[in-house]
Amino acid sequence: MNKTIKLSLVALFSLSTLNAQDVVLDTITVTSAAKTSQSIHSTTSNISVITKEEIEEKNFTTVSEAVNTVSGISFTNNGGLGKSTSVMLRGFDSKRVLVLIDGIRYNDAAGISGAPFAHLMLDDIEQIEIVKGAQSGIWGADATAGVINIKTKAAKDGLHSSILSEYGSFNTTKIGASLSYKTDDYYIKASSQRVYTDGFTAQAPKDTDIDNYEDDSYENITTNIKAGFNINDTNKINISHTAIDATTDYDSYNNPNAKVYSKTKDSFSQINFNHIDSFNELDIYAKLSIFDRNYPLGYTKEFDGEVQEYGLKSTIKYLKNSFLVTGIDYKTFEHKNDLAKKYNNKGVFITNSNEFELLGKTILTQSLRFDEYNKFDNKLTGKLGVKHFFNSVDGLTTSANIGSAYNVPTLYNLYNPRYGNKDLKPENTLSYDITLSYKEISLTYFHSTTKDMIDYYDPDGYSNPLPGKYYNLEGNTKIKGLELEYSTEVYNDISLSANYTYLNTKNNDGEKLSRRPKDTVKLSIDYYGISNLHLGVYGEYIGQRYNNNNDKGEQTGKYTLANLVANYAINKNFSVYAKVDNLFDTYYQVVDGYATSPLSAYAGIRVKF
Repeated sequence: MNKTIKLSLVALFSLSTLNAQDVVLDTITVTSAAKTSQSIHSTTSNISVITKEEIEEKNFTTVSEAVNTVSGISFTNNGGLGKSTSVMLRGFDSKRVLVLIDGIRYNDAAGISGAPFAHLMLDDIEQIEIVKGAQSGIWGADATAGVINIKTKAAKDGLHSSILSEYGSFNTTKIGASLSYKTDDYYIKASSQRVYTDGFTAQAPKDTDIDNYEDDSYENITTNIKAGFNINDTNKINISHTAIDATTDYDSYNNPNAKVYSKTKDSFSQINFNHIDSFNELDIYAKLSIFDRNYPLGYTKEFDGEVQEYGLKSTIKYLKNSFLVTGIDYKTFEHKNDLAKKYNNKGVFITNSNEFELLGKTILTQSLRFDEYNKFDNKLTGKLGVKHFFNSVDGLTTSANIGSAYNVPTLYNLYNPRYGNKDLKPENTLSYDITLSYKEISLTYFHSTTKDMIDYYDPDGYSNPLPGKYYNLEGNTKIKGLELEYSTEVYNDISLSANYTYLNTKNNDGEKLSRRPKDTVKLSIDYYGISNLHLGVYGEYIGQRYNNNNDKGEQTGKYTLANLVANYAINKNFSVYAKVDNLFDTYYQVVDGYATSPLSAYAGIRVKF
């Protein structure tokens, strides 16, 4: 182990991560592993869950901050809060990760970067599920690296309300409120949160002071509405709607003092009819994702993307702890404005899961999905998973998953007048992982091979003007690595969590992929020894990482970050908190030429009725 990593481990050993004491793993249920509700212990998938208790303990602002605590995940962004953000899952970037909000697609049909993580705030989130590995056999296109399913909070019985207020560095304010009412017959819930910051410059040449440049502000208003009513004992209807209204100042290329901004108005809606009887649970649904991005003073134009989805799903439970999920869906993907292009997709899927008793407990899950496109060749994808609990050694389990996946070109990839290529075809990926766990420690090996990777290519080396466009690259892109995770209670009032990720990437030319750290260490400690008080310090070490392929360009790794947080419950309804980010005021850049936050501090209150 080199000296830098050793020093970082020592510095980070006093750090903390997501570990709420009152969260019991056995009670956690997930829906994204097999498109049905199941205990996290009953899934064969390699899956991580971030709960609302964990989110409130660390007082994160964005989803990207929260998921970055998970092994196998890193992220890059072009500046501070609200600037373009890409979440890397096992070496794949955002456009190869399927992101869902309450089961509704969040991947931008009109863009090239997948899900716009920059605008995902955390205040109204109940749980985040991260399923790693190829998931197209369950979810269809764009789930090459995995699925991140974000569940917003549900209404609780009776009348409830909450208020959140926070203020901190860069004139950052966060104000949120929610109100819900639920009876045996119906429920309704509404929440809204506003985040504003003066921010700091998005661009800053390396080793320059961010105070030398103008600030790039950001404002986000996120609203969520849920409602439902019971028709009778076996039938009910649920409706949800999420709206994101954001304004982002940013800097145009190589101009830290540019006065440009973008406006985003996205919305995600669904209506679901649910029927439950002694034989099966049936869902019939309609979903709508709308992406509206406008650059009034920028070099690009307005982008309007839309995804419509209709489908039905049946879950049948049979035998002991066995179930069968079947369904069909139909989706249209549309890019409006100048392109005015669209394509559609029809899919049919089936997942079966069984539990056996043989020298311990074994769970076997099989998934198969067929997709038909009017633009691309038809796709058959699948997934097979197995998990075994050894009776002979308490706490010893092993699991393995293998799956196929594909990513379709976006409408921008296909039809943009300057960079598009209408002859593009989908990428194809085969991935597998193997995990061995014993009580609090687990080790996972993962491997993926992608054929026909879609990427921008400029034969003249990114000259100006750019003559290049999007191509399917010849050859295979290979990504493999290790994830080591450990968590324990050190003493009665202290919990420790740690994870390490090793990543090895090779593109079709055998070159290392850019902006992926070779080594990542995340450690944390939470202290609960004082009544009503929680203290935590958490952070990460980012190893070698370069801005360009094949270890070229600027070094953007080899640094350690640490954050401090304190929560105090005055009573069951009123609490206060404070946090310090970048505790040691570390200078670093995640993307060459783009600024990151120095030492900053924030304080807030939460009130619940």
